[in-house]
Amino acid sequence: MARSSATGVTPDYWDEACRHLVKRDRVMKKLIPQFGEARLQGRSDAFTTLARSIIGQQISVKTAQAAWEKFAGLMAGSSMRVQPAAVLALPEGALKGIGLPVRKIEYLSDLAQHFEAGRVHVRQWTQMDDEAIIDELVAIRGIGRWTAEMFLIFHLTRPNVLPLDDPRLLKGISENYFSGEPVSRAEARELGEAWAPYRSVATWYIWRSLDPLPVE
Repeated sequence: MARSSATGVTPDYWDEACRHLVKRDRVMKKLIPQFGEARLQGRSDAFTTLARSIIGQQISVKTAQAAWEKFAGLMAGSSMRVQPAAVLALPEGALKGIGLPVRKIEYLSDLAQHFEAGRVHVRQWTQMDDEAIIDELVAIRGIGRWTAEMFLIFHLTRPNVLPLDDPRLLKGISENYFSGEPVSRAEARELGEAWAPYRSVATWYIWRSLDPLPVE
């Protein structure tokens, strides 16, 4: 069973993944024990997670949080769970009034329309493979492959995602495996083969090696 906490849900495969990685990889053998009981915490609501990712694009964490609070404040209910219909029902100009750029407003509208029209199959995701879900998500304006892969890791807690477009993953591999020498996507992909079927978990620990604070 997955373990719940105040902030999210830890995947039930996590401890098995750690045992697998420690046996298979010399760096993981040293890295994983450094972080004790720290675990990835999955998030619960798909639409809210994706809306937050759109609002937070290309701005600092602090600025993104402030923008999210203004956005969620336009609608009744919890900022932890925003409804697509509530976004579509906002008066014209409401989002511009809180300072959101026109492009992000268009992205949020497209996201809400996809959810309301059933063009994303949330209830079927548990039976769909990673690439099929990525294909659905990147069809939404403002969501690229990197965002879709972060969604797979942090929302769906898929165990075997290797986000090769993530610069911090490549930096972490460089520092931990190649003495700081630049690393290509091909080299990172080859290294990640040893992490399968738990590449998401290894990626999470690589991120932690750069920043001890939990990655969210």
